[in-house]
Amino acid sequence: MTLSLTFHGAVGTVTGSCFRIRTGDGDLLIDCGLFQGTKTVKELNYRPFPFKPSAVKAVLLTHAHIDHSGLLPKLVRQGFKGRVHATAGTADLLAYMLPDSGYIQETEVERLNRRNRQRGRPAVEPIYTQADAQAAIRRLHAVDYGEWVKVLPGIRARFWQAGHILGSASVELEVTRGGTAETILFSGDLGPGGKSFHADAEGPPRPDWMVLETTYGNRERVEMGEAERQALLRDEVRAALAAGGTLLIPAFAVERTQELLYDLHRLFDRGEIPMVDVFLDSPLADAVTGVFRRHLGDLGTDGDPFARTNLHRVRSVAESQKLNALKGGAIIMAASGMCDAGRIRHHLKNHLWRPEDTVLLVGYQAPGTLGHLLQQGAANVRIHGEEIAVRAHIRSLDVYSGHADRSSLLAWVAARQGVRRGLFLVHGEEEARAGLRDALVRRGWDPALIRLPELDEVADLTAATPARTPAMAQDGPPRLEPEAVAAGRDWHNRYAAFLLDLHRALDAAPDDAAREALLRGMGDRLPQAEGPPVG
Repeated sequence: MTLSLTFHGAVGTVTGSCFRIRTGDGDLLIDCGLFQGTKTVKELNYRPFPFKPSAVKAVLLTHAHIDHSGLLPKLVRQGFKGRVHATAGTADLLAYMLPDSGYIQETEVERLNRRNRQRGRPAVEPIYTQADAQAAIRRLHAVDYGEWVKVLPGIRARFWQAGHILGSASVELEVTRGGTAETILFSGDLGPGGKSFHADAEGPPRPDWMVLETTYGNRERVEMGEAERQALLRDEVRAALAAGGTLLIPAFAVERTQELLYDLHRLFDRGEIPMVDVFLDSPLADAVTGVFRRHLGDLGTDGDPFARTNLHRVRSVAESQKLNALKGGAIIMAASGMCDAGRIRHHLKNHLWRPEDTVLLVGYQAPGTLGHLLQQGAANVRIHGEEIAVRAHIRSLDVYSGHADRSSLLAWVAARQGVRRGLFLVHGEEEARAGLRDALVRRGWDPALIRLPELDEVADLTAATPARTPAMAQDGPPRLEPEAVAAGRDWHNRYAAFLLDLHRALDAAPDDAAREALLRGMGDRLPQAEGPPVG
């Protein structure tokens, strides 16, 4: 029986999760996620899949986050006809998240094409549409935790609680070849434990193969209970409101928004923060909060933390635009958490230049994203092609992460009692993957068992010791070299930074003659373009 594992995403980066099991009876995908980060990495979303979608017979989803599920509509659009197996919580979330993602694809491309027409460039097509998203939703098949489901001849799967977000799971595959069964365990994204809404991550003992996430593989966080976490949020809210401005919180629509609303609810009720208005400006986050409300019995909350008189759900674009008139004394929460899309970008354009306002980053910021640039202290940024000065207070609160840190990852692996054949470290930047590998080796792991795969690399799971197969897409070399995947900045980021530096240099020049000399000197270094001069 042919059995191989190809890593089509989330290697050297934390997005684009997609792992393909190949057998003689067809292909099986674990996740099919959207790439995020630098524009170079995000362009992978527009390229053809490095496999034939029609050859994929089934998909198993670890959870609903778009970097794990966001290319499902494209997969269906291009010929996938099988089932998408997921937990009930994941299926409920995707009923809102995939259409929202399709809407974002359509609106972002519409804005881009307006600029392209002005510049005489060809139009581009969205990665997929809302209609494609609805077609993908019809392929969902909800399964219970712990329930075995047959996905291909000789292969069955079981979902385990991962403690990351509502519905998140680790996926155990049992593959039977020649009467002998072996297991492959995909960790998915593992939660840190002690979350407000979830049980801790679980999993089966001693798999043959393990594919392990490493988002925080080289980082430790201080263990913190609910009261301590809420105290830190309280201090940030008080400081932001005392500055006289608006507190803007970019937040992931799933889980992060609901955790923040829960903690704000408790702080309001205890009188620890002023009773200001909270505007939830994300139709997706609002819909997801509705899913959480339907699952309150499973989440273990005391009452309904999402029903408050000072919580306002902002649904229409017109309602969102009215928030521009706010001058302070309010909290605005909007997606996306990395500031790469959604209404948050419009709010940042309106608030970043105001020194009395505060932006509170509460989640992981992937390299190359706007959130990461802000976190790194950028003095100016470009949003929708416009230069925006960063004068607002930029704060980070790293206590809402949905990911296990290094110690928690090591504890989860130890609870699995090791692996029989091999461990693949994925879903992490290179420093995180290397850091977790080194920590495992210090704990006695054989380095020969641990692999750090590259994009589109193939592992033959039938070999006694799988040899490294060169990373290849379906019909050619890797779609991106490892250095490009792992780069924190690409040429797009450098171009934007160059324009900002150029504007500052021109502003600082003493007179027009100096500005002319600066531009002429730069122009003389450029290759001469054919055609008549511009201007």
